[in-house]
Amino acid sequence: MRNEAGGDRVPLEEARAQTRFPFYGLLDSIRSAHNVGSIFRTSDGANASGLFLCGYTPTPPHRHLAKTALGAVDSVPWSHHETFHEGIAAARATGARILAFEFTEDSRSLYEVELDFPVCLVMGNETNGLSIEARELCDATVHLPMYGHKSSLNVSVAFGVAMYEVLRRYEMLKK
Repeated sequence: MRNEAGGDRVPLEEARAQTRFPFYGLLDSIRSAHNVGSIFRTSDGANASGLFLCGYTPTPPHRHLAKTALGAVDSVPWSHHETFHEGIAAARATGARILAFEFTEDSRSLYEVELDFPVCLVMGNETNGLSIEARELCDATVHLPMYGHKSSLNVSVAFGVAMYEVLRRYEMLKK
């Protein structure tokens, strides 16, 4: 069931029980609980299958995370993994294609990459991004095109734009 803009909210129990779209997020040592809360809220809005929280990424319950998640921690499945390697293993266990989200010399635009579902978007630390070692454990590295002076977006904003592009592409496949 999809709650279109302006429609009634999906009750929590119904949201927990509904079939989810085959995409995930993996957050590697995201520093800001506000960013993590925003990613939870975006994941709920897109009906993502879940989030893998790795390293020191804040986990529920956390008051700053709750402030921006607005209850989405109760509807989005999530798990915490002490290391990135454990998180990647959990993501691979879903059968997902793992996409590192980082602008590099070798990355490709998310808009140009063929997507196989399920898919998992891997987001790195706000300051340091993803390490080379982390990117090497992923199937591909993708980015959003940047046309201004800066070469990056806030991690929660980038995740939101990417998640909805993945959702759009998934819905196109189903038509």
